[in-house]
Amino acid sequence: MRVLGLDFGSRTTGVAVSDPLGLTAQGLETIVRREENKLRRTCARIEELIREYEIETIVLGYPKNMNNTVGERAAKTEAFADMLARRTGLPVILWDERLTTAAAEQILIESGVRRENRKDVIDKIAAVLILQGYLDRQAANREEAEGKETQDE
Repeated sequence: MRVLGLDFGSRTTGVAVSDPLGLTAQGLETIVRREENKLRRTCARIEELIREYEIETIVLGYPKNMNNTVGERAAKTEAFADMLARRTGLPVILWDERLTTAAAEQILIESGVRRENRKDVIDKIAAVLILQGYLDRQAANREEAEGKETQDE
């Protein structure tokens, strides 16, 4: 079961994919578009990746405000999620992405990536963090369920 992770922004979409076991996330690419509302090529590239990697689920970063409210960017993300679900027929899970871009920036700084090069990879790194958070939660849920089964026996 492979999962696709996306960090959807106004001009870029960071892309990550899980390993076949659904344990780790690897960054793939950053899809760039000229205008915010021109999504045809972005969707076409995502569909190519879905076929190539045999994706079963999409995890889309959900940029809620720090006070847990939904702002304009989150509303655009919801619309994008609906469009992806219709186009691909796959489940699209919205995953809280608060602070992932800041965490990605910190990772790049600590890795010695020069400021002018960070913008080229920051969305891909953010997609990795979003997807890894989702995969870790899924693993914790499986462990919890297995623990309850053992207690019930």
